[in-house]
Amino acid sequence: MRTSRLVLALSFVVFHLAAGMVYSQEIGLQLYSLRNEFPNNVPGTFAKIKSWGITNLEDGNDGTYGYSQAEYNAMLAENGLKIVSVSAPFEELQNSPETVLARAKNYGAKYVVCFWIPHNGNDFTITDTNLALEVFNTAGKLLKDNGITLTYHPHGYEFRPYKGAFLIDHLIKNSDHFDFEMDVYWFAHPGEDPVEWLRKYPDEFKLMHLKDCKKGTKGNGNGSSDVETNVVLGRGQIDIDAVVAEAKKLRIDYFFVEDESSKALIQVPKSIEYVKGLE
Repeated sequence: MRTSRLVLALSFVVFHLAAGMVYSQEIGLQLYSLRNEFPNNVPGTFAKIKSWGITNLEDGNDGTYGYSQAEYNAMLAENGLKIVSVSAPFEELQNSPETVLARAKNYGAKYVVCFWIPHNGNDFTITDTNLALEVFNTAGKLLKDNGITLTYHPHGYEFRPYKGAFLIDHLIKNSDHFDFEMDVYWFAHPGEDPVEWLRKYPDEFKLMHLKDCKKGTKGNGNGSSDVETNVVLGRGQIDIDAVVAEAKKLRIDYFFVEDESSKALIQVPKSIEYVKGLE
């Protein structure tokens, strides 16, 4: 009897330990960070990413840099890299979502992300928002039916007042067939707290861009900034530690490190090590 109880107790402990270890977020890289390096040396840039211990990638709307798809796929494979999130311009999702689906399938990607909703200058309106809902829900349904999740990446201009809340609230609440990718920089830049938004909508954010901003930098709600204010994660004015801790609770799938500055080659590996140190 004692033996049976001991076995049951050990089984219970092992089960719960395993359950806690089964799920962990993956750290990846947004390839836009190396947009200046890729045109000069695609194989060498992929090799550099491999040396940083990165496996998972999100592409940045830059295609295959003149290589055939087969050649590009081969370079990824040679370096043990995989594109898990495929970018898609708004116009492509609107006019030919089937080509987005084909590209995602080519890479075996789990996600598609759109980075921008077209609008007139700094004038982002409810009309723009509703058009985006129509496009994203239609394309998102097609992708969802094929096992792929469409996400939208806000850039700060969505925080315009609307019916006692913001246009981004309207987007989120009506996102029937798509989810969201949070870029912590672009939530903090217009003065919002990324952690509070994760808590407000715990089921909506599936991906995350980790990017920090130099202390003392003034933000805006226009979706524009000086990229040279990007700094190594943990050294800026965004509470990266708190954001990552909350995101882990919500089991966000991928953390993509992104650095848009001219110092990305120096800063990205330091940012990667910082995020790994938070695990």
